Amino acid sequence: MTTDSFTNWTSMSDQALAAHIGAFVRHHRLEQNRTQDALAHAAGISRSTLSLLERGQTVTLATLIQVLRVLDQLQVMDAFVVEQRVSPLALARMQKEKRQRARGTQGDDATESEW
Repeated sequence: MTTDSFTNWTSMSDQALAAHIGAFVRHHRLEQNRTQDALAHAAGISRSTLSLLERGQTVTLATLIQVLRVLDQLQVMDAFVVEQRVSPLALARMQKEKRQRARGTQGDDATESEW
């Protein structure tokens, strides 16, 4: 596994991306000194399914999530966080619509002598 953060993901084929994900899973499994049997059992999948994943073959998204959970690698989900961003025009509209000053109610107009 490389730590090259400049990988051009868009130029990779789907098969190459799947192989990269499989290598990630295999790397972390071996780093934790787990056998395929042990990891598959802990994830509730068959060893052959885990083998398919590690080889970059087609598996379900649920399988990948189960394996990442067992490997304690769910932090990769941070890449999928959607942040709500407000456009500058929408922000300006919201600022314009904000109350700029307080208006007293009719009862607030009373003078001290009326109290």
